Amino acid sequence: MTTITRYEIHDVRFPTSLSGDGTDAMNTDCDYSSAYVTLFTDSPDPSLVGNGMTFTIGRGNDIVCMAIREVAHRLVGKKTEVLFADMGKSWDYILADPQLRWIGPEKGVIHLASAAVDNALWDLFAKSRRKPLWKLIVDFTPEELVRSTAFRYITDAITPDEALAILKARETDKKDREAQVIAQGYPAYVTSAGWIGYSDDKVARLTKEAVQAGFNHFKMKVGADKHSDLRRGRIIRSIIDDPTYLPPGHVSPDPKSIVGKNAGPTGSVLMIDANQVWDVPQAIEYVKGLEELKPWFIEEPTAPDDILGHAAIRKALKPHGIGVATGEHAHNRIVFKQLLQAEAIDVVQIDSCRLAGVSEVLAVLLMAAKFGVPVCPHAGGVGLCEYVIHLSLIDYIAISGSIDRNVLEFVDHLHEHFVYPCSINSHGRYKVPLDPKEGYSIEMHKASIGEFEFPNGTYWKSVARK
Repeated sequence: MTTITRYEIHDVRFPTSLSGDGTDAMNTDCDYSSAYVTLFTDSPDPSLVGNGMTFTIGRGNDIVCMAIREVAHRLVGKKTEVLFADMGKSWDYILADPQLRWIGPEKGVIHLASAAVDNALWDLFAKSRRKPLWKLIVDFTPEELVRSTAFRYITDAITPDEALAILKARETDKKDREAQVIAQGYPAYVTSAGWIGYSDDKVARLTKEAVQAGFNHFKMKVGADKHSDLRRGRIIRSIIDDPTYLPPGHVSPDPKSIVGKNAGPTGSVLMIDANQVWDVPQAIEYVKGLEELKPWFIEEPTAPDDILGHAAIRKALKPHGIGVATGEHAHNRIVFKQLLQAEAIDVVQIDSCRLAGVSEVLAVLLMAAKFGVPVCPHAGGVGLCEYVIHLSLIDYIAISGSIDRNVLEFVDHLHEHFVYPCSINSHGRYKVPLDPKEGYSIEMHKASIGEFEFPNGTYWKSVARK
């Protein structure tokens, strides 16, 4: 039986702050970074390794790597098939060290580290079965999927039996949904045009390029200056609402996919994202001042832990037709449970690296399905787009059965560093990962690690010499 024998960890940082990529009202100098771990086994097949990561924006990535070392060590010597047989139990084990738990619990650096390790274990599992991760999980029986889910602390919102009933109800036409999404792709929205650090000319150029690429959902960053936000928002709206910018052969969006989203005359939708910059009263007044932009939702309007604050903002903005989305910085499934129970959000935004890996993500997907709230994952960061297409496919095919209101973030940065990069078709949709060797799609090129590992990669050494 195959055994996990060792692990390697890499602190990989990309200098995105130099170009303004990723800039918003709260995070003004992002160097997109990966705390990257590889689990090695004694299998004679050299490809049978598990790669995982979590995401940071630069300083502090080394601290996460130190925490990953402590968590990953727990898997050394473990038999892979024993771990794979009950991934929910394996997730509990990864998080169960009592001394490490004390510096959480289930939040902060130690939770990010647990995410990287759990993601690596799922990658190893998928590769061992010669399936992409999404396919591994949608092929599970309902009982297997429930057994793989982290239910602790959320059974007041959803029980394993309730989850089982949801999954069984989706079984009949699961294969039809799988075939449909493989043929058409998964709906995406673009953020790359909306960073705060971009000039007006760059915003206009990138928005036009996104329209030409087939996108009809767009997101911009707000919160630093209302006049600037209105100016940039008007630029984006003037382009996405103008049919003369639509590409040849443009197909109008399905009306069901834009209901309740304040779509413009071309069917295009705009979202805005404040990245936690406001207090609750300030958020309400500021967003009312942006109403002319007709946003579908305001993302992260206030502190990510403030469940009641989000509920108050949602209540105040509802008469204005503007929804509330959050989750990028929601520590764990318990925060999502409370957001859903308090009716505080219109859109659930899971993060594949903020939650502690796939088993915790499954818990949130199941809760969202029970509460009838669409899941639109966060993907603004290195490796996140590669990850979340798998999670959205699992949600659509096996859990919610819905794609009408769902749309997945796409940020066109740094995909070239991955062996199995995500890609977008000509209709602004994610292509479905199909290579049986790719697992969870996060294997990084060795050359990229060699160049951008901090501080001894060739790029960072060259910077230090200047």
